[in-house]
Amino acid sequence: MATVAPSQTPTGQASARQWKPLQITFWLACLIAVIIFPLVFSSPAITTIAFFTLVFAAAGSAWNIFSGYTGYIALGHAVFMGVGGYALAIICARLNVPGGWLPFAYVPLAGLVAAIIAVPIGLIALRTRRHTFVVITIAIFFIFQLLAENNAFGLTNGTNGFQLPIPTWSGYVFNLPFYYVILALLLVVVATSWLVRRSRYGLELLAIRDDEARALGLGVNTFGVKLSAFVLSAFFVGMCGALFAYFVESIYPPSGFDAEFDVLIALMAFLGGLGTISGPLLGALIIQPAIGYLNMAALPGLNTILEGGVFLVVILLLPEGIVPAVRNRLFARFSARNATPVAPESPPASAPPIAGASSVATAERK
Repeated sequence: MATVAPSQTPTGQASARQWKPLQITFWLACLIAVIIFPLVFSSPAITTIAFFTLVFAAAGSAWNIFSGYTGYIALGHAVFMGVGGYALAIICARLNVPGGWLPFAYVPLAGLVAAIIAVPIGLIALRTRRHTFVVITIAIFFIFQLLAENNAFGLTNGTNGFQLPIPTWSGYVFNLPFYYVILALLLVVVATSWLVRRSRYGLELLAIRDDEARALGLGVNTFGVKLSAFVLSAFFVGMCGALFAYFVESIYPPSGFDAEFDVLIALMAFLGGLGTISGPLLGALIIQPAIGYLNMAALPGLNTILEGGVFLVVILLLPEGIVPAVRNRLFARFSARNATPVAPESPPASAPPIAGASSVATAERK
């Protein structure tokens, strides 16, 4: 029976080259579908769910730039979500910014404020590792939530919160500007994640995830690399928070600093595939519409059950996430299908008898 010679199976690079046209076609089709989605499904309820899905996809991808590539699971990014929302609200209130397109211009500034706040937080939290780091990020989150509730430094207006400007466009197309702005931000975040992953900087982040002590011994500035990724992640999450606050037209401490946000973006990344580019996108596409449907059906209490159920499924059945599991299975099937079968090696033929050998042996016996 024919067997497959291991040396003749396609290499990983050859298989990647053959998959590349299909990947490009797939991503272009997804981009076109996302662009025309609100034009085809124009219901305000559906476009609202779509907006929140893109917000979590962008925030999850930004979170993945740090946590997915370094292995440091941060459960305090709701701090930057809230700081971004409050920053935009304060800017609009102090500068008397009217509703419309102008507040969008200050969204990057709100992200910059979140990035600045991330520097001292990172300087403190990143001196620890693993479980201690997780606990510190959670503690910092609750500190910021309490500061917002108590109107720290006279900035947050306490439990009264802030009202943001009301957009001037009509109700029928109200969601469209928000949808396309957050879509643009999502594309920027995904492109940044892709560039980081394929750069030397990304290799340093992955080296930290695999073995931080060894990476340090090889000359990687582990603390500086971690801090820069932490700040970059906070910048994009802060922008998501600003867009979220402008969309709902208000921000309060419970909504701005929401612990469920941290759980959701981490769960989405784990479900899709931690450390992958498309994992957080797939996770957001699965979880957030389900939550939106439950809210529309007046069943908001089932959100926690859904999140807990998905978490158990990920731990028990998909520990590496959907994207890595599917990719590995497709790659194995593709490699087996394109392997070249070869015939088994036949045993060497026995040598013909030497002339006179039998007579010599007979003489020796005599």
